[in-house]
Amino acid sequence: MHQISEPNILYFGTPVVLISTVNEDGSYNLAPISSAFWLGWRCIIGIATTSKTAQNLQRTGQCVLNLPSVNEVEAVNRLALKTGVNPVPAAKQNRGYYYEPDKFGVSGFTPVPSRKVLAPRAMECPVQLEAHVAGIHPIGEDNELQRGRIITLELKIVQVYLEDSIIMNGDPNRVDPNKWRPLIMSFQQFYGLGPQVHSSALASIPEHQYKSPDMDVARNMRRVKEEVMQ
Repeated sequence: MHQISEPNILYFGTPVVLISTVNEDGSYNLAPISSAFWLGWRCIIGIATTSKTAQNLQRTGQCVLNLPSVNEVEAVNRLALKTGVNPVPAAKQNRGYYYEPDKFGVSGFTPVPSRKVLAPRAMECPVQLEAHVAGIHPIGEDNELQRGRIITLELKIVQVYLEDSIIMNGDPNRVDPNKWRPLIMSFQQFYGLGPQVHSSALASIPEHQYKSPDMDVARNMRRVKEEVMQ
């Protein structure tokens, strides 16, 4: 039997992503989100326009998507209720947020240089995806109370880093789902994945058949340091 329901949030379970960006003064911001999904080498994220991450993304057009595993949950949790925006937006103040300029420092994550973007990677995260902004789309424009408050960003992946511990049988181009244990957010709580529950018919399709044209573009890009020097 089902009941008609009106949940205030519909976060049924999505991976936690730590987005690193560059602030106006050259310092770094690091923010957790859980509104994200992937299609090929593109990632779609949803984010409030008042966030420092959204501001930095629209200004610089670059970021790194760092995917923590369940092992990094305590460090991720230390980023909660903190924002890089000063003064803190009213909506966040009401939820208990406060200004924190050193997100890497308070969380314990270590910033390391990227190859194709200026934003740093979070060293401890098993998956790190350098990305460029490919499109920005408003959300909720049909409702005047939401208009201008939320956007989705289409991010094009330009470089992928995988920790050795999650590689499948020594193949650097494949993630072993039995080793990769992403941190999941479900209705504001942290969870991890359990064991495989059933074999998948989709797994009979070779992964190379999903190759994205973006991969060739990313492969031919120069390092960001070379671009900056010109």
